[in-house]
Amino acid sequence: MVAANGGSDLIYVPDRDPALLRQIVAILARQDYTGGLFVDDAYGPVPGTLPLSAINLKGSPALPTPAVVLNFRSFATDPGNRHMTSVEFADNNLQQGQGMHGSFSRADTYNFMAAAGPDFKRGFVDIAPVGNADIALTLARALGIDLAAKGALSGRVIDEALVQGADAPPSVRYLRVSARAPGSAFRTVLLFQRLGPHLYADEACFTELGPDRDRREGAFEVVVTAPELAALCAAPTIP
Repeated sequence: MVAANGGSDLIYVPDRDPALLRQIVAILARQDYTGGLFVDDAYGPVPGTLPLSAINLKGSPALPTPAVVLNFRSFATDPGNRHMTSVEFADNNLQQGQGMHGSFSRADTYNFMAAAGPDFKRGFVDIAPVGNADIALTLARALGIDLAAKGALSGRVIDEALVQGADAPPSVRYLRVSARAPGSAFRTVLLFQRLGPHLYADEACFTELGPDRDRREGAFEVVVTAPELAALCAAPTIP
Protein backbone atom coordinates (compact mmCIF):
# COMPACT_ATOMS: atom_id res chain seq x y z
CA MET A 1 0.00 0.00 0.00
CA VAL A 2 1.40 3.40 -1.03
CA ALA A 3 0.51 6.71 0.61
CA ALA A 4 1.52 9.62 -1.62
CA ASN A 5 3.31 12.41 0.23
CA GLY A 6 4.43 14.79 -2.50
CA GLY A 7 8.22 14.64 -2.60
CA SER A 8 8.20 11.27 -0.83
CA ASP A 9 6.05 8.16 -0.58
CA LEU A 10 5.15 6.05 2.44
CA ILE A 11 4.98 2.36 1.58
CA TYR A 12 3.20 -0.08 3.89
CA VAL A 13 3.49 -3.89 3.94
CA PRO A 14 0.38 -5.00 5.88
CA ASP A 15 1.58 -8.57 6.50
CA ARG A 16 5.11 -7.40 7.46
CA ASP A 17 6.66 -9.92 5.05
CA PRO A 18 10.46 -9.30 5.07
CA ALA A 19 10.92 -11.03 1.71
CA LEU A 20 8.37 -8.72 0.08
CA LEU A 21 10.03 -5.71 1.68
CA ARG A 22 13.38 -6.66 0.17
CA GLN A 23 11.75 -7.11 -3.24
CA ILE A 24 10.30 -3.60 -2.97
CA VAL A 25 13.70 -2.18 -2.02
CA ALA A 26 15.41 -4.02 -4.88
CA ILE A 27 12.94 -2.57 -7.40
CA LEU A 28 13.20 0.97 -6.03
CA ALA A 29 17.01 0.80 -6.00
CA ARG A 30 16.93 0.50 -9.81
CA GLN A 31 14.68 3.51 -10.46
CA ASP A 32 15.98 6.87 -11.65
CA TYR A 33 13.48 8.73 -9.43
CA THR A 34 14.83 7.23 -6.18
CA GLY A 35 16.58 9.71 -3.92
CA GLY A 36 16.98 7.64 -0.76
CA LEU A 37 15.35 4.69 1.00
CA PHE A 38 14.52 4.40 4.69
CA VAL A 39 13.16 1.20 6.24
CA ASP A 40 11.36 0.45 9.50
CA ASP A 41 13.96 -0.62 12.10
CA ALA A 42 11.86 -3.72 12.82
CA TYR A 43 13.16 -5.29 9.58
CA GLY A 44 16.80 -4.99 10.60
CA PRO A 45 19.58 -3.84 8.28
CA VAL A 46 18.56 -3.83 4.61
CA PRO A 47 21.36 -3.09 2.08
CA GLY A 48 20.77 0.14 0.17
CA THR A 49 18.64 1.63 2.96
CA LEU A 50 18.99 3.39 6.29
CA PRO A 51 16.63 2.82 9.26
CA LEU A 52 13.75 5.18 10.00
CA SER A 53 15.39 5.96 13.33
CA ALA A 54 18.25 7.63 11.44
CA ILE A 55 15.85 10.48 10.58
CA ASN A 56 13.79 10.36 13.81
CA LEU A 57 10.78 8.70 12.16
CA LYS A 58 10.75 5.74 14.53
CA GLY A 59 8.66 6.48 17.58
CA SER A 60 5.51 5.17 19.21
CA PRO A 61 2.65 6.43 17.03
CA ALA A 62 -0.90 5.14 17.26
CA LEU A 63 -0.96 4.75 13.46
CA PRO A 64 1.00 2.04 11.59
CA THR A 65 4.64 2.73 10.82
CA PRO A 66 5.51 2.66 7.10
CA ALA A 67 7.76 -0.19 6.03
CA VAL A 68 9.61 2.03 3.53
CA VAL A 69 9.91 5.77 3.11
CA LEU A 70 10.95 6.62 -0.44
CA ASN A 71 12.55 10.01 -0.98
CA PHE A 72 12.18 11.17 -4.57
CA ARG A 73 15.22 12.46 -6.40
CA SER A 74 15.82 16.19 -6.77
CA PHE A 75 18.17 18.15 -8.98
CA ALA A 76 18.97 21.80 -9.67
CA THR A 77 18.58 23.59 -12.98
CA ASP A 78 21.38 25.90 -11.82
CA PRO A 79 24.02 23.95 -9.84
CA GLY A 80 25.41 27.25 -8.56
CA ASN A 81 22.07 28.09 -6.93
CA ARG A 82 20.71 24.75 -5.75
CA HIS A 83 18.35 26.06 -3.08
CA MET A 84 16.38 28.32 -5.44
CA THR A 85 16.37 26.24 -8.64
CA SER A 86 15.51 22.80 -7.31
CA VAL A 87 13.28 20.41 -9.26
CA GLU A 88 11.93 17.27 -7.64
CA PHE A 89 10.10 14.17 -8.71
CA ALA A 90 6.80 13.98 -6.84
CA ASP A 91 3.82 11.67 -6.45
CA ASN A 92 0.96 14.03 -7.30
CA ASN A 93 -1.01 15.45 -10.23
CA LEU A 94 0.48 18.95 -10.22
CA GLN A 95 2.27 20.25 -13.29
CA GLN A 96 5.79 21.60 -13.44
CA GLY A 97 5.97 25.03 -11.87
CA GLN A 98 2.98 24.60 -9.55
CA GLY A 99 5.21 23.84 -6.58
CA MET A 100 5.68 20.89 -4.23
CA HIS A 101 7.57 19.94 -1.08
CA GLY A 102 8.09 16.90 1.09
CA SER A 103 11.36 15.68 -0.38
CA PHE A 104 14.70 15.37 1.41
CA SER A 105 16.50 17.81 -0.86
CA ARG A 106 18.31 20.71 0.80
CA ALA A 107 15.97 23.08 -1.04
CA ASP A 108 13.10 21.58 1.00
CA THR A 109 14.88 21.36 4.37
CA TYR A 110 16.76 24.69 4.28
CA ASN A 111 13.84 26.84 5.39
CA PHE A 112 13.57 30.41 6.62
CA MET A 113 12.57 31.01 10.24
CA ALA A 114 12.10 34.40 11.92
CA ALA A 115 11.00 35.57 15.37
CA ALA A 116 10.34 39.05 16.71
CA GLY A 117 9.34 40.44 20.08
CA PRO A 118 10.76 41.57 23.42
CA ASP A 119 12.11 38.10 24.24
CA PHE A 120 14.21 37.80 21.07
CA LYS A 121 17.52 39.42 20.17
CA ARG A 122 17.27 42.19 17.57
CA GLY A 123 19.09 41.68 14.28
CA PHE A 124 20.41 38.28 15.36
CA VAL A 125 21.30 35.73 12.66
CA ASP A 126 21.46 32.18 14.01
CA ILE A 127 24.05 29.93 12.35
CA ALA A 128 23.16 26.95 14.54
CA PRO A 129 20.79 24.34 13.09
CA VAL A 130 17.14 24.65 14.14
CA GLY A 131 13.99 22.76 13.24
CA ASN A 132 10.22 22.74 13.61
CA ALA A 133 10.48 20.68 16.79
CA ASP A 134 12.29 23.59 18.47
CA ILE A 135 9.52 26.16 17.95
CA ALA A 136 7.07 25.03 20.66
CA LEU A 137 9.76 24.71 23.35
CA THR A 138 11.22 28.10 22.49
CA LEU A 139 7.84 29.86 22.61
CA ALA A 140 7.02 28.06 25.85
CA ARG A 141 10.24 29.38 27.39
CA ALA A 142 9.40 32.92 26.26
CA LEU A 143 5.90 32.61 27.77
CA GLY A 144 7.13 31.07 31.01
CA ILE A 145 5.36 27.75 30.38
CA ASP A 146 6.86 24.44 31.47
CA LEU A 147 6.18 22.27 28.42
CA ALA A 148 6.91 18.64 29.20
CA ALA A 149 8.20 16.40 26.41
CA LYS A 150 6.09 13.50 25.17
CA GLY A 151 8.56 10.74 24.50
CA ALA A 152 12.24 10.89 23.59
CA LEU A 153 11.85 12.75 20.29
CA SER A 154 11.82 16.39 21.29
CA GLY A 155 13.41 19.63 20.19
CA ARG A 156 15.44 22.19 22.08
CA VAL A 157 14.98 25.76 23.26
CA ILE A 158 16.64 28.08 20.72
CA ASP A 159 18.36 29.77 23.62
CA GLU A 160 20.90 31.60 21.47
CA ALA A 161 18.09 33.66 19.88
CA LEU A 162 16.60 34.77 23.21
CA VAL A 163 17.63 37.94 25.05
CA GLN A 164 20.36 37.03 27.55
CA GLY A 165 20.57 33.61 25.92
CA ALA A 166 23.94 31.87 25.62
CA ASP A 167 25.54 31.24 22.24
CA ALA A 168 24.94 27.78 20.80
CA PRO A 169 27.99 25.51 20.63
CA PRO A 170 29.23 24.58 17.14
CA SER A 171 27.32 21.77 15.49
CA VAL A 172 29.12 18.68 14.19
CA ARG A 173 28.40 17.58 10.62
CA TYR A 174 28.06 13.92 9.70
CA LEU A 175 27.80 11.69 6.66
CA ARG A 176 25.90 8.44 7.20
CA VAL A 177 25.63 5.95 4.36
CA SER A 178 23.92 2.61 3.96
CA ALA A 179 25.50 -0.59 2.77
CA ARG A 180 25.57 -0.85 -1.01
CA ALA A 181 22.32 -1.85 -2.65
CA PRO A 182 22.43 -5.47 -3.90
CA GLY A 183 24.36 -5.74 -7.17
CA SER A 184 24.99 -2.02 -7.21
CA ALA A 185 27.38 0.69 -6.01
CA PHE A 186 24.44 2.90 -5.00
CA ARG A 187 23.72 3.76 -1.38
CA THR A 188 21.32 5.88 0.61
CA VAL A 189 23.29 8.90 1.82
CA LEU A 190 22.17 11.00 4.79
CA LEU A 191 23.78 14.32 5.67
CA PHE A 192 22.99 15.69 9.12
CA GLN A 193 24.21 17.80 12.01
CA ARG A 194 24.30 17.18 15.74
CA LEU A 195 23.99 19.93 18.31
CA GLY A 196 24.42 18.22 21.65
CA PRO A 197 21.89 15.35 21.73
CA HIS A 198 19.76 16.84 18.95
CA LEU A 199 19.89 15.61 15.35
CA TYR A 200 19.13 17.92 12.42
CA ALA A 201 18.80 16.15 9.07
CA ASP A 202 20.02 18.29 6.17
CA GLU A 203 19.66 16.17 3.05
CA ALA A 204 19.39 12.65 1.68
CA CYS A 205 20.13 11.18 -1.72
CA PHE A 206 20.68 7.85 -3.45
CA THR A 207 24.01 7.88 -5.22
CA GLU A 208 27.45 6.41 -5.72
CA LEU A 209 30.13 7.72 -3.39
CA GLY A 210 33.00 7.69 -5.88
CA PRO A 211 36.42 6.03 -5.45
CA ASP A 212 37.61 8.39 -2.71
CA ARG A 213 34.86 7.35 -0.26
CA ASP A 214 33.55 4.01 -1.51
CA ARG A 215 36.18 1.90 0.20
CA ARG A 216 33.90 -0.43 2.14
CA GLU A 217 30.76 -2.32 1.24
CA GLY A 218 28.95 -1.94 4.53
CA ALA A 219 27.27 1.02 6.20
CA PHE A 220 29.35 3.65 7.94
CA GLU A 221 29.21 7.11 9.52
CA VAL A 222 31.94 9.77 9.50
CA VAL A 223 32.39 13.42 10.44
CA VAL A 224 32.62 15.76 7.43
CA THR A 225 33.41 19.41 6.84
CA ALA A 226 30.82 22.03 5.90
CA PRO A 227 31.94 22.11 2.21
CA GLU A 228 31.80 18.31 2.04
CA LEU A 229 28.33 18.34 3.58
CA ALA A 230 27.14 20.82 0.95
CA ALA A 231 28.66 18.93 -1.98
CA LEU A 232 27.93 15.25 -1.35
CA CYS A 233 24.34 15.26 -2.68
CA ALA A 234 24.77 18.24 -5.01
CA ALA A 235 25.05 16.11 -8.14
CA PRO A 236 23.96 12.54 -7.36
CA THR A 237 24.51 9.86 -9.94
CA ILE A 238 21.46 8.04 -11.38
CA PRO A 239 20.80 4.27 -11.30
